[in-house]
Amino acid sequence: MKQSCYLLYIIMCMLLTGCSNISEDERLIYVKPAAVSRCVLIEDFTGQRCVNCPNATEEIVRLQEQYGEENVIAVAIHSGPLGFYTNNRFLGLKTETGEEYWNHWQLEYQPVGLIDRQGVVDYTSWGAKVREELERTAPVSISIDVQVSDGKLSVNTQVMGTDGNTDGHLQLWLVEDDVNAFQLMPDGTRNDDYVHQHVFRTALNGTWGESLTVKEGETQTINHDGMELNEAWNVSNLSVVAFVYNDQGVQQVTKKKVIINEQE
Repeated sequence: MKQSCYLLYIIMCMLLTGCSNISEDERLIYVKPAAVSRCVLIEDFTGQRCVNCPNATEEIVRLQEQYGEENVIAVAIHSGPLGFYTNNRFLGLKTETGEEYWNHWQLEYQPVGLIDRQGVVDYTSWGAKVREELERTAPVSISIDVQVSDGKLSVNTQVMGTDGNTDGHLQLWLVEDDVNAFQLMPDGTRNDDYVHQHVFRTALNGTWGESLTVKEGETQTINHDGMELNEAWNVSNLSVVAFVYNDQGVQQVTKKKVIINEQE
């Protein structure tokens, strides 16, 4: 019995000694995150007095039907000389932030757009650029949770690095669907009941977002709580568009509909 115990003791010592000879970096094998398909952001610079802008809207509808609304995410930024602010007669969809974007990109006509911020593109060429961007992979993945409670908005954002390290900015935009407001039409008529989609309302974390650095395989969590909402906006039609961008353009984008808590 004593010999058996002694033999077992020797075997255990040999096993422990053998394990200790394995260096720390050899024990753990790094597994690269799976490649992430890139979604595409269309920044549609539009205006209610722009007769050709409904044509650009139809092009967005066509692209979303072809590739999926979750893959082609559009934001209608009312701005420029053909957009206007709300007045005593009409609901205007132009915003000061949208006008700042218009001036920053030095745009000259409408409709026109930015596809993943890879340059200014006429709406007639959006299709080719969208297809090109969809064929690329993204260096980050984004997931967001958006809720409204007691009239205040909270956004939880998680950004994971999937391919190399990414330095840039996280941008959060609030958009509203199904907004009834007048629009000049391609035939020159005025449609007072035109339904505007994905209307830019405000930048939730500043005009140009906030700095963000994400390492491959790591996740950054960013919380924004208690943000006030304009009473004129229909909460049921609100969504948040979140994207990461840098000097190379938009690296990834996602969109999430606002969830209204039951206590509402």
